[in-house]
Amino acid sequence: MSDRTRILIVLLLSTALLGEVKLNPFGDSFRFSLGIVAYFFGLLWFSVPVLSTGLLTGAFVVLFRIGADLVTGSDEVFSSFVHHIPTFLFYLTFALSVKLLRIRRQAEFPILVGLIGGAADTLSNCAELFARSLLLDSASFTWKGLLLIAITGLLRSFFVVGLYNMLSIRQVRAHGEWQKMELERLILLNSNLYKESFYMRKLMDHVERLTRESYRLYKRLIDQHLPEHREALHVAENVHELKKDLQRIVAGLSKLMKPTQAGERLEIAELCRLAVQANESYAENRGKRIEFRLEADVHLHTNQTYVLLSILNNLLTNAVEAIPEHGLVRLEAVLIEEWLVIRVNDDGPGISEREREMVFVPGYSTKFSPDGYFSTGIGLTHARDMAVSLGGSLTLLPGSDNGARFELRVPIRHLMRKGEEDEHAAVFD
Repeated sequence: MSDRTRILIVLLLSTALLGEVKLNPFGDSFRFSLGIVAYFFGLLWFSVPVLSTGLLTGAFVVLFRIGADLVTGSDEVFSSFVHHIPTFLFYLTFALSVKLLRIRRQAEFPILVGLIGGAADTLSNCAELFARSLLLDSASFTWKGLLLIAITGLLRSFFVVGLYNMLSIRQVRAHGEWQKMELERLILLNSNLYKESFYMRKLMDHVERLTRESYRLYKRLIDQHLPEHREALHVAENVHELKKDLQRIVAGLSKLMKPTQAGERLEIAELCRLAVQANESYAENRGKRIEFRLEADVHLHTNQTYVLLSILNNLLTNAVEAIPEHGLVRLEAVLIEEWLVIRVNDDGPGISEREREMVFVPGYSTKFSPDGYFSTGIGLTHARDMAVSLGGSLTLLPGSDNGARFELRVPIRHLMRKGEEDEHAAVFD
């Protein structure tokens, strides 16, 4: 069963059932009910064909009411049919009115939709009353009756429009929250991609130098007529192939990052919040109860989102991993003269004096992976290198052995695009 069929079945049943919540204003079989409320809301909310849905709804409601009369024994088939067939004209007239007035295209103007819906409701009730006057010689038109029909139509219409707009606003807000979460996820993902591409570019520089040295060695061996020149050439060719593979990987990483470039500009305060949020989840996954305190009232926008987020993620992750079970991690961001200063500190076991001299040495680590192996020991090294690439610095601040305190300093001018100094002139005051 298709989704459209399910929607149609729900619409038919709800219209027929709510049609039994009724009021007979003229003392005969003509009724004011909530059936039209369900039908009108269904036309606004769901993408269903208006005319065919109106025909089906009118026919189903008539059959439903005839069936109810037969079950209760209140009327015979033909008599029940004559009493209820004008209802078919009501729904058909309403569907034609909605179709001709193109009410769906006016959805962004709720007052207009309410007025059009009220007019369609009034016209449909008049058509039903006219049919009843011909078939049953029942209620006749009076000014009081017409006024009552018009007021009822407007009330029902604006109730539907109010409900529709309330649910639409909730849906838009929910979609906005989802988009915000998705954007944050992509920004964090791109920060990791940036970190990997930064590593790869640095490795590519090493491979480039190694390629040149390999060819120089090959030429020297050729000049000296030594037989090892073939092995040197083989090494140089393999290194060259490795360089091309690295170039392809870096190009692929760059291409992956391009789709979200438009959304990469963030406030420093928002960027810090993202980093803290990601590491709150990380701490929770590690089974640690860690309180994060964020003090970052910095409203400077930057396009260096990924590199800053990579550095902060590294520092905060190290802080989480340093705390045994529960503790406190503090992140503070301030503007000092022409510098952005970000400090991250924790209340973990701290770093000894001997280890302080080694924390930025490539390969040095005191941490173990979940498998029991030493960590790679390159995280802080690359975090410092990324800070240097922004014209800044990353240092371990002196202090007691109770916790580690890192400070990131970056020139404000390196965080902005050209020509933005005037836009953010206030931060230099």
